[in-house]
Amino acid sequence: MGRKRKGRDISGWLVVDKPAGISSNAVVNKVRWAMNAKKAGHAGTLDPEATGVLAVALGEATKTVPYITEALKAYRFTVRLGQATNTDDTEGEVIAESDLRPTDEAIKDALPKFIGDIMQVPPKFSAVKIDGERAYKLARDDEDFEIAARPLWVEDLLMIDREDADHVTLELTCGKGGYVRAIARDLGEMLGCLGHVRELRRTWSGPFDAEDGISIETIDAHAKTDELDQYVRPLEIGLDDLPELATTADGAVKLKNGNPGMVLASDVEYGDECWASLNGQAIAVGIYKAGELHPTRVFVR
Repeated sequence: MGRKRKGRDISGWLVVDKPAGISSNAVVNKVRWAMNAKKAGHAGTLDPEATGVLAVALGEATKTVPYITEALKAYRFTVRLGQATNTDDTEGEVIAESDLRPTDEAIKDALPKFIGDIMQVPPKFSAVKIDGERAYKLARDDEDFEIAARPLWVEDLLMIDREDADHVTLELTCGKGGYVRAIARDLGEMLGCLGHVRELRRTWSGPFDAEDGISIETIDAHAKTDELDQYVRPLEIGLDDLPELATTADGAVKLKNGNPGMVLASDVEYGDECWASLNGQAIAVGIYKAGELHPTRVFVR
């Protein structure tokens, strides 16, 4: 028999405004410790030096993480022009330099080429797996390897500011799996001047905004107290992009047991993925079929 996991059965989302200098996993571990939570995870890694939205799922909310991961996200970042690094950000070594500095117009003309369905090669210092090994481990060992390009949906890429000839600030809205460092690298190569990320901030992710995020200092100040509970947002927020269907008390019992349960459908179609609720509380996620929800995820609270 497996060892029973210790901690509180608390479910919901804690939105953290992650500071630079700490990994996403370290933030999750701090939240789990501070809230004495039995289970926690995050919806989308941020690089250690990046800041902004890190949505931490607690308890049963971890079952909704895939829906936040699939949602659009926005980043504001500054590109250092004229230099390429081996990590595509300031953490790495400068491996090439250029005296060329593009005009504002040249930058703006290049940005549309990154919008829509594009193919992107992740940075070599990334968590992408190559023959079972993480790319960053291979890169640290100076291994020679290639990473295949991957599809990425880019909703928008805008120029926000040009503070000087060496720096340009951009705003990116994209789907799952995007690497901002790769955008900076590829833009610099396209412009002929090279480039890497100097600063990066995730401003929003799905339904979560950085402005609503709690700081690490606040987490530390209220660790192991009930004060942190006031910042926890409902599990149901993670299901915002799915249709909600009300169920009956009898339907809820069946769904909680993993069986199809009756739901009150409106404009959903056969085969749609939906979530069932009773008095506003999520009971299950599943596939709608002829008046019933066939559960794929059940929430136990």
